[in-house]
Amino acid sequence: MSKFLVPLLAFLLLVGLFVIGLTKDPSRIPSPLVGNPAPEYALPSLRDPDALVGSADFAGQIALVNIWATWCPGCRQEHGFLMELAAEKIVPIYGLNWRDNRPDALQWLQALGNPYVNSAFDVDGRVGIDWGAYGAPETFLVDSNGMVVHKHIAPLTREIWEQEFMPLIAELEAVQ
Repeated sequence: MSKFLVPLLAFLLLVGLFVIGLTKDPSRIPSPLVGNPAPEYALPSLRDPDALVGSADFAGQIALVNIWATWCPGCRQEHGFLMELAAEKIVPIYGLNWRDNRPDALQWLQALGNPYVNSAFDVDGRVGIDWGAYGAPETFLVDSNGMVVHKHIAPLTREIWEQEFMPLIAELEAVQ
């Protein structure tokens, strides 16, 4: 009897773990960066490889850092909303073009519009890894002290913006 009891208990434990895992929202993966300083970086600008863009560009202000790529279906899905958000001028949006092809990325922005104040070109993906990126799109809210306040994995939508980002931005603006 005990010969079957141990495998049965192990199986039930695994089923329990899978059930718990299935109830988790995959866009809510915790980030060790939240509550810590944003990674410092300086990369070539997507538009001008001779110019650098990085963390110094958004220092001293509340900003979004959006990790994106042309190979990313979710990035295309959120792009229209990022254009709306950029037009609203609530916070500046800085892009991190991740593991992409420069001509493709430039063509993408020309065809779909450019919501970014500037976009860094992270061809080898090292800076994206410093940000803890699991993939793209990922969007980070950084406060005026350079601290990461929030991380969102998956396409950004109006609903997510209103529920997750706007309350945090209001809090940050209230203490400035």
